[in-house]
Amino acid sequence: MTETRRRIGFVGLPPEEVLAPRRSETLIDLDNLIAGVSHDRDGLLPRTTCHILRRVLHNARALELDEIVVDVGPGKCDGARWLAHVLEEMLTVPVVRTENRNRAGAGTPVCDSDLPLRRKFEVILDGLVGAQHAVPLLQTPRAKAALWGVPAADFDLYDLFPDGTQVLGWTRCLENRTPADEDLERWAPEGVPTVFFSQNFCAKAMLAQHLARIHGGLFVDIDGALARPVRAKIEAFLRFNGAWD
Repeated sequence: MTETRRRIGFVGLPPEEVLAPRRSETLIDLDNLIAGVSHDRDGLLPRTTCHILRRVLHNARALELDEIVVDVGPGKCDGARWLAHVLEEMLTVPVVRTENRNRAGAGTPVCDSDLPLRRKFEVILDGLVGAQHAVPLLQTPRAKAALWGVPAADFDLYDLFPDGTQVLGWTRCLENRTPADEDLERWAPEGVPTVFFSQNFCAKAMLAQHLARIHGGLFVDIDGALARPVRAKIEAFLRFNGAWD
């Protein structure tokens, strides 16, 4: 008789010692877009809640989960910490709180590779649930552009950048398996045209705008879908700075 695997949702990147005993189950990244789940605003969270945290709540309510594991530490955000309370009181499944303070880096070969930017994010996020497949990676000696930030709600953002665009910020920490590494999150290479991105209403916008100012980059924030004015701003910045030469 075939055993039914438990369905476990997770938020952020819980530490591997927490995920390891659950990897034989079905792991679901609740931060990600999941087909068939509606993400319309429904008044359950304030309008000033970032799109990703709203998505977590919608995914958790729509999916039949057996457990939810949430990184409530500095590797995610204060919003996730309070969202854990909302999930616990709104749903009937157990909510496990944990913190990932790992400092043993796993490296960033995907972030620094010559892959198309959209593909980089797909590979990094797939790797969190153990579904990452081996892909040929060639390192770029010097990237033509860089993108700093968390994974975007709208992956169309990534199609604006040339292949080999370097991935920075929290996503770089994600691949490195050190989501709370603030030094790595703040790092940006000198002389590379860099777009510093954050979701609307995310506290990381403060850091993104500051880093854009000191590195001569472009700061943008997006609420869900990529709007035309933001698209035009990014395209102009990249072309003006030679990213498409």
